[in-house]
Amino acid sequence: MIRVLDIIEDTMVDGPGFRTSIYCAGCNHQCPGCHNPHSWAFDGGKEMTTAQLLRVIMADPFANVTFSGGDPMYQAAGFAELAQAIHEYTNKDIWCFTGFVYESLIHEDQRELLEHIDVLVDGPYIEKLHDPDLLFRGSSNQRLIDVPKTLYAGEVVLWQPRITVDELERPR
Repeated sequence: MIRVLDIIEDTMVDGPGFRTSIYCAGCNHQCPGCHNPHSWAFDGGKEMTTAQLLRVIMADPFANVTFSGGDPMYQAAGFAELAQAIHEYTNKDIWCFTGFVYESLIHEDQRELLEHIDVLVDGPYIEKLHDPDLLFRGSSNQRLIDVPKTLYAGEVVLWQPRITVDELERPR
């Protein structure tokens, strides 16, 4: 079970391309300037099963998936189960936003979730480091981590977009 506040379909702000974003309840980081402070309460939203969430995700064959919140790492076991099912039944990539820093994710459930996601956006939002030009994150301390490469390398490997913004702006 995952306590879910909202599911936003076909969003383009929580990772590249169209995405189905699962916004969960619960966050103790309570970052000043957080764009989603109503997600801090752990008893908000409603409980949903992996099967219910998977049906929503699979209904859109084109959208990839993002876990956000709140902070999915507080419900890591449920999200790990969901991520495993997503990868078992689809070819969708999975992004996960957390206020934790990658190196601090040592709980067994958190490590299991990491094994089933593609990109982790880590670190707390820091209002004084806010930069509206950052790609898929709010403050410059946050990293876009390529999780499979990081797990293989044993050190943080940053995610690289397939095409850069500079390449998009070049005349052809």
